[in-house]
Amino acid sequence: MNSVTRNLANLMKTSSINVGGPTTQMQWRGIRVKVTGTLEQALGLMQRKMTSSGMERLIRRQANHHVTDSEKRVLARKNLQRMIRSQDLGRKLRSILLQKARFV
Repeated sequence: MNSVTRNLANLMKTSSINVGGPTTQMQWRGIRVKVTGTLEQALGLMQRKMTSSGMERLIRRQANHHVTDSEKRVLARKNLQRMIRSQDLGRKLRSILLQKARFV
């Protein structure tokens, strides 16, 4: 958990980049954790929030982290679900447009 926190701190420090011209600001997702108990509980809560929001995966990807087989399966399943949803949306839109064209 310390390495993830350290990488997150490094990412937040380098929030602007120079791409062959004026400095452009990159958008970062933020996570806020309110410390009500001990610091260990707050760090655990932050770790869970980072994992659920996908920020931990972004940090690992940037650090050239080895992607395990289980992570590959999860990512493949999510990509497949995203493709199916977009195809379903396309079918629905096509059917709506065809119905509108028939009534005109």
